[in-house]
Amino acid sequence: MTSSPVALSMPTVPRRRRSPEDVAAAAPVEGQKKVLLAAPRGYCAGVDRAVIAVEKALEHYGPPVYVRKQIVHNRHVVETLEERGAIFVEETDEVPEGALVVFSAHGVSPAVVRSAEDRGLRTIDATCPLVTKVHREAVRFAKGDYEILLIGHEGHEEVEGTYGEAPEHTQIVNSPEEADTIQVKDPDRLIWLSQTTLSVDETMETVRRLRERFPNLQDPPSDDICYATSNRQAAIKKIAPQADLVIVVGSANSSNSVRLVEVALEYGARAAYRVDFANEVDESWFEGVTTVGVTSGASVPEVLVQDVLRLASEYGYGTVEEVVTAEEDILFSLPKELRATLKEAGDASRGLGGRGQRPQS
Repeated sequence: MTSSPVALSMPTVPRRRRSPEDVAAAAPVEGQKKVLLAAPRGYCAGVDRAVIAVEKALEHYGPPVYVRKQIVHNRHVVETLEERGAIFVEETDEVPEGALVVFSAHGVSPAVVRSAEDRGLRTIDATCPLVTKVHREAVRFAKGDYEILLIGHEGHEEVEGTYGEAPEHTQIVNSPEEADTIQVKDPDRLIWLSQTTLSVDETMETVRRLRERFPNLQDPPSDDICYATSNRQAAIKKIAPQADLVIVVGSANSSNSVRLVEVALEYGARAAYRVDFANEVDESWFEGVTTVGVTSGASVPEVLVQDVLRLASEYGYGTVEEVVTAEEDILFSLPKELRATLKEAGDASRGLGGRGQRPQS
């Protein structure tokens, strides 16, 4: 039986919120106030799968269940799982020998896997299958003696994991500007791969600049930027030109959430902000605003978006129009280590992770 989300107390705001009347008086709005709500938004299949993996591990093995890094980059999700008995650690050496540890959706390097084995840890690998695909590409091209230009943000967990598959063959390219200066060993044996949560436009600009310098640069066999990242950026691109204000729900360490703010501004939103919770919204943002765009990153549960919509309604934005740019029906099987346990226990309640499959609150 699937457990229900835990309701957590939201952070307090150290000020008194201005009334809707005061905000309206400060900057009157002409025309009907409304919200343009992006779709798709929120949880992707990989995130859903990873969160369910931790929930099922807690249910079947009992707490504590250790998780290396944040299972997904969202404060609410992490705090909810902590309430249920998950313990988040930075590295496997913080996990007691023989204990159970879950690897996060962002993936890990072979060195992390070896470290867990050396400590006799039981592991559940909740790496998103789309990240695993990039790992396999890195291994394959390294074996073919290609130099890999990995487009991504150095220090991000996903980039660390992919880089760790073939460090002697890989260089990280952080930005289009770095593409102008990077040096390679053999310009005829080059391929680019990317972090899955980047800005589509910025990644393509980086590739363009690389190819200007290295015409024989090869593309990956398929797009590395995940479908959810691309779809959420496409939705906000459609909304942004019509929006006086865009609110992106997502955490500061969520790369795809941060990119949504950047994309909104690039494509014409007058203002765009990221919040973890509705009570982080500054009501002054509504001054003079007719149309509010709302979306959320791929690791954000829908309950947090609904909180923002309720707040917006209090300030006169009760009309909500959903802007649909794609339909998502991708499902991923749960990690194989967990599937075996669920099968033995006769638990058929959840075998898949994916959009539309998860109860919302």
